[in-house]
Amino acid sequence: MKEAIRERARELGFDDCRFTTAHAPETAIHFQKWLNRGFQGEMAYLERNAHKRVDPQQVLAGARSVITLAVSYHQPESAADKAIYKSHSSSRSYRSHPPPNPAGIIARYAQYSDYHDIIGTRLKQLTRFIDDLGGPGTRSLWYTDTGPLLERDLAQRAGLGFIGKHTNLISRQLGNWFFLSEIITTFELEPDPPETNHCGKCTRCLTACPTGALPAPFQLDARLCISYLTIELKGSIPLELRSLIGNRIFGCDDCLAACPWNRFARAGAMMKPHTRADLATPDLIELLSLDEQEFGRRFAGTPLLRLKRRGLLRNVCVALGNTGDASTLPALRAAAADPEPLIAEHARWAIQKISSLSNDPVVQSGSPINNDQK
Repeated sequence: MKEAIRERARELGFDDCRFTTAHAPETAIHFQKWLNRGFQGEMAYLERNAHKRVDPQQVLAGARSVITLAVSYHQPESAADKAIYKSHSSSRSYRSHPPPNPAGIIARYAQYSDYHDIIGTRLKQLTRFIDDLGGPGTRSLWYTDTGPLLERDLAQRAGLGFIGKHTNLISRQLGNWFFLSEIITTFELEPDPPETNHCGKCTRCLTACPTGALPAPFQLDARLCISYLTIELKGSIPLELRSLIGNRIFGCDDCLAACPWNRFARAGAMMKPHTRADLATPDLIELLSLDEQEFGRRFAGTPLLRLKRRGLLRNVCVALGNTGDASTLPALRAAAADPEPLIAEHARWAIQKISSLSNDPVVQSGSPINNDQK
């Protein structure tokens, strides 16, 4: 039965498929402690459905097994790509060597059409296959990071990978660059052996984090994480963290990219046809000019749509401020008059940041800024 499911999963484009029981994860106590420390920030849904996350039976009564699946989104990089990413990943080096047109960084997983839709279509097919294989009365539910499951814990127990010191799952076959999804089912299947941790003494991911969001191995303070700040946080980005974001406008890959297990990463077939080349190095000035209709049209069917215009342009303003590039001031002054308060406030911050970094006494005086804002 398991081999038939694995074979069907491979046919559908999944890069790995493993099995575990539907018992509560042994690590659930760590999740509860994490919530108690408030590390989830404003992600209230994590606490609201915590009772389900720590007990799969509350997700699907009578569940016997969980099938965990991986989909690679790795893309081999050219030397030029690596140089661009390295120079952009800190605001200091970016200011020293700004590109001709200021560009933003979007996390690699989001440089595709929305993975929820792509993977979800395959998960539906695989779930039907499992229900047919299980026979009458078999019930199954599928999720791709959308359900109340401790998916990394279940995937480690299934042997799909191990939770690294950066708290993400690492596969010895796929590195860090893959999506997780699950099918929880009443069909009883023999579990695979669990994976053990292979981080050793390595702490590269902790050192790589720009904001110190990894205060200790296997601990993440989401309130400091750039992925949280640029995606999950809906309001104002804390002032003390803005300069550390650099030119990242949607997520952050730094802790993942630092992992030496990426030497085994390989490209997968499922996501490749859905690559969005326009999201590789987006022009920040162009993004700042988008109105609501243009934003919706530009990002339809991508993960960035969930940010809404106000969230994306908030991030773009911060990224432009961190370039220290005075040539971006006209666009930022226009954004400072935007009717959306969140955008306007971050644009004003960026203007002041650039003014403080500029060697141009006219810019430092603030008179052009004041004239435009009158």
